[in-house]
Amino acid sequence: MAASSPVTDEDRLRRIEQITDTGLAHLDVEDLLTELLDRVRALLGADTAAVLLIDAAGDNLVATAARGIEEEVRQGVRIPVGKGFAGRIAAERRPVVIDEVDHSNVMNPILREKDIRSLLGVPLIVEGDVLGVLHVGTLRPRLFTSDDADLLQTAADRIALVTRTHLHGLDRAAASVLQRSLMPGALPKVTGIDFAARYVPGEAGGLGGDWYDVFPLPSGRLGIVIGDVVGRGLQAAVVMGRLRSALRAFALEEEDPAEVIERLDANVQHFEENVMATVLYAIVEPSLESLSLSTAGHLPPVMARSGFEASLINVPVDLPVGVSVGPPRRTTTIELPAQSLLFLYTDGLVERRGRSLDVGLDTLCEVIDADTDADAVCASVLHRMIGADSVHDDVAMLVLRRGVTPAVVPLNIVVPAVPRVLADIRSAVRRWLGAAGATGEDMADILVAAGEAASNVVEHAYGPAGGTLTLQMEREGGSVVTTVRDNGRWRSARGHNRGRGTALIRQCSDEMDVIAGAGGTTVTFRRRIRGDAP
Repeated sequence: MAASSPVTDEDRLRRIEQITDTGLAHLDVEDLLTELLDRVRALLGADTAAVLLIDAAGDNLVATAARGIEEEVRQGVRIPVGKGFAGRIAAERRPVVIDEVDHSNVMNPILREKDIRSLLGVPLIVEGDVLGVLHVGTLRPRLFTSDDADLLQTAADRIALVTRTHLHGLDRAAASVLQRSLMPGALPKVTGIDFAARYVPGEAGGLGGDWYDVFPLPSGRLGIVIGDVVGRGLQAAVVMGRLRSALRAFALEEEDPAEVIERLDANVQHFEENVMATVLYAIVEPSLESLSLSTAGHLPPVMARSGFEASLINVPVDLPVGVSVGPPRRTTTIELPAQSLLFLYTDGLVERRGRSLDVGLDTLCEVIDADTDADAVCASVLHRMIGADSVHDDVAMLVLRRGVTPAVVPLNIVVPAVPRVLADIRSAVRRWLGAAGATGEDMADILVAAGEAASNVVEHAYGPAGGTLTLQMEREGGSVVTTVRDNGRWRSARGHNRGRGTALIRQCSDEMDVIAGAGGTTVTFRRRIRGDAP
């Protein structure tokens, strides 16, 4: 079995200089790894050299770069940490030498198939973290020396630094793309509400898990979210994306904010490991006169009204999601008067080292002015709360400002045309009619007419493939105008006394119009409402 020749100090210095050559700095990561692996092979007289990196889960080493046996990378070789040659190096965090390869000490079948006889491997370590393994192999039996191991470790240290920088850059870029894709590109246009939002990434470690969201609900209400996943970087951003999607799904099924967060919490505790997040979810009524909210560990919003100082909303704060099973979550309903402003934010805006949280919250309340438009409020808050300081944590904020609105904001519902939605539609219409001033016989007749029109769509407009039902209501002077539409082809009425819904709608309204065509059917009816007038 061959052994390496003794290495002089001069030879050792020359070898190290070849690996740490600053002239390689201009190469991109892939070319640099290739060049370093080629130099390592030449300096050690090895036939193969490879880099395996630990995957995101921390369970396996994955072949990332190879020279001599490129199949390792092409086939995506994976070695469990702690198993086999490379797995031992990662787990034990020290060099490992195999003088004679066999099935008992090497898991990678490619190395055995290529008749690799001897191996030397060292860990890739940066700041105490194991990133992976660098190993070399020979086609003839070889006794690797401590000098060989030292040289390979020098190369591994260089590769580890380059890899850490590269992975960090990839994480930042991926997190940035993910964050931008998940944040609302444009906030919804809602009559009577002025929206504005900002997201400021922290400077320490890239983007994280802060997010905001605004979306219309089938009931005609408006969902508003602000949240913060504990942690930083790509992983936090990925978790944030999953939580955002899950919350939207639960918001379609539950009308109580506390129930939505309760279901989100159950989802996190079942599917996510070691994840914790603070979330505030609010639902604004179609009338815009009130909203209900529930907060899971999140800081309370700031409310500002024209002529009054801004202050924190007195809302009970429940446990964050992902923590443990706790007391039942609570929903609080508050008024949202005309010319009032609601300011939601994440803790990065108000928390600073060496300063109490109360000071940050007091300063925030001082700077918020209800008589300023929403976008200007964002600018003023950032100027006062951040200014020229470095932001160590992400900051997300969302502003909702209610202006002087019409007596009632139009109702717009778009839902699947299935029987289960009819009860929700009836509840939404009843709430809206109450805000619009309808009472007694007027409300009863409009409810019947709207219910019949919606039922007709569910029963007659579509076949098994299904479709959507759209219901819109608005106040025009002293009347309520209701429009119900579909985009299907109506089936004939089935059964005894069926198909009389249209006649009933006509009886319950002052005017009615039906437009049917290949693209669907639209039913519009108008009913004058008397409200409480004599």
